[in-house]
Amino acid sequence: MRTAATRQHSKKDAVQNKRNRHCIMLCVTLLLSFFFFTTAHAQQRGKATYYSKRATGARTSDGSRLHHDSLTCAHRTYPFGTMLKVTNLSNGKSVVVKVTDRGPFKRGRIIDLSYRAAREIGMLSAGVAMVELQVQKDNIVPLKPEEIKFQPIEFDMAEMPEDNLHPQWEPQNNATEKKSTAKQTATKQQTSKQNPMSKDNEHKKDPHTKTR
Repeated sequence: MRTAATRQHSKKDAVQNKRNRHCIMLCVTLLLSFFFFTTAHAQQRGKATYYSKRATGARTSDGSRLHHDSLTCAHRTYPFGTMLKVTNLSNGKSVVVKVTDRGPFKRGRIIDLSYRAAREIGMLSAGVAMVELQVQKDNIVPLKPEEIKFQPIEFDMAEMPEDNLHPQWEPQNNATEKKSTAKQTATKQQTSKQNPMSKDNEHKKDPHTKTR
């Protein structure tokens, strides 16, 4: 009986070990496939073509309108909005484009560039060029303008008088009022000197005035 029981336990252990091995092999294959998939997508080589100017205004797969001056592209698998650096292997020129469409669907071609992107890497005359694709993880915006730095402006605070009830301009107004009153008195004196008979006439006209 003991031998039969030990045999059953040994069989169960062997089956469990096989299952564990299968699970380990499956995990390893998944990790390797994920690694190769990411590396293949991170850097890809193949033929590139470009849209003609006649395609301007056409609706792309993400819903936007195609324009020949935009830095966009079409790819079969990358998500919309992915920024790709496309390098022409024949001359070393590169450009950063944004995925907005699906394609190309011809064998051997991996990307369709806009007219301007093709002009940037110098493939207009050839029509087809061998390129290398790299994903830009930092999301570089094509032709992003440089940031303008402004110098800080310093403002000087004016000193306020201690007595806020009497501002600084009040003494000047008092001086002007004094000058005006002095001018008025001077003119009155001049007129009295020029007409000395005016006072006598006033005394004669007023009957209540007493003469000494």
